[in-house]
Amino acid sequence: MNVEVKTEDTTAALPAGVFAETVLSVTHYTDRLFRFSMTRPASFRFRSGEFAMIGLMVDGKPLYRAYSVASPAWAEELEFFSIKVPDGPLTQHLQKIQPGDTVLMRKKPTGTLVLDALTPGKRLYMFSTGTGIAPFASLIREPETYEKFEQVILTHTCREVAELQYGFDLVNEIRNDEILSEIVGDKLIHYASVTREPFERQGRITDLMSSGRLFEELGVPLLDPETDRAMICGSTEMLKDTKALLEAAGLTEGANNKPSEFVIERAFVG
Repeated sequence: MNVEVKTEDTTAALPAGVFAETVLSVTHYTDRLFRFSMTRPASFRFRSGEFAMIGLMVDGKPLYRAYSVASPAWAEELEFFSIKVPDGPLTQHLQKIQPGDTVLMRKKPTGTLVLDALTPGKRLYMFSTGTGIAPFASLIREPETYEKFEQVILTHTCREVAELQYGFDLVNEIRNDEILSEIVGDKLIHYASVTREPFERQGRITDLMSSGRLFEELGVPLLDPETDRAMICGSTEMLKDTKALLEAAGLTEGANNKPSEFVIERAFVG
């Protein structure tokens, strides 16, 4: 299979409405996860939490998949966090990119995990599993998040401890950033757990919620639609189970055109 990732291979026959951007950095976390950054088109605008269609030329044709933009809306570069699927139509090739290579991106971002889709509240939960942390990587570096909420709780659950590292790196970057650290202060709480290895906190996030352990360890009240807002991004089962717990607590699902107490990103399911 012929995969074209060099600039000279892709820009000549770019369709309308597509950017060709240069890979700037690539970090491989595990044999299943990697992070990469690329140049940002001057005209590309998005809201923190949205996703874009990115891709490569494969056998002479552009192949795209939806990827949350992990960088905040103010950033000069675009960052993405991806899973590696050995036989995935796109990811089997995307995981091999190097700095200097070209990645394609469609010009119109979209998505439901945006602050505009939530009504005002006191506490914002971001429930994520695996690469579902990507949109929240954008939102926890977005100053507006901390203007709207007094407390921001990022939960990240993975199968193995090594898969949590991206989340720890993100939080460390915020703590060590002169401007962001001042904006964020002590409002951000990072709550990580694993399901298949020994770790200081084990269990699915839904089990930690159901048992009350999540709220007890955080020192916060149980979910309350008056004060709590939530965003969910993860596997199909996790979305369904977390949604059920939120609805049982009295929270209702919202959308861009109808803001409410919680939102779900379904673009990556199935």
